[in-house]
Amino acid sequence: MPKMIRNVLSSLFKKPATAMYPVKKREWYAATRGHIEIDQDRCILCGICSRKCPASAITIDKTARTWTIDRMACVQCGYCAESCPKQCLTVKNEYTAPDTVKVTYTVTVPAKPKVPTETPSS
Repeated sequence: MPKMIRNVLSSLFKKPATAMYPVKKREWYAATRGHIEIDQDRCILCGICSRKCPASAITIDKTARTWTIDRMACVQCGYCAESCPKQCLTVKNEYTAPDTVKVTYTVTVPAKPKVPTETPSS
């Protein structure tokens, strides 16, 4: 009993061990794994990221030109971003906001304009 009273009394005069979240925002460390972001202007829909994803969270539909990630299946390993040849995927070091429903994030990749080839004149 005396140990408990001593602990309670010493805790009364110390500042809290935890930070006040809404008032003081959390600092993200450089090594924090967050969510995957895509730069759709640089994506060529090659499919390497979906083949390298260990959780099969990324799907690519080349005919519809869509890139989809299942946020609940993603394990935030960052292997898709490492294997992307165009470096259009990045791992943001902030978490996805919690939600009550499972979210799949779909991005429509714009078609690249075709460069006209010159034909030799005869």
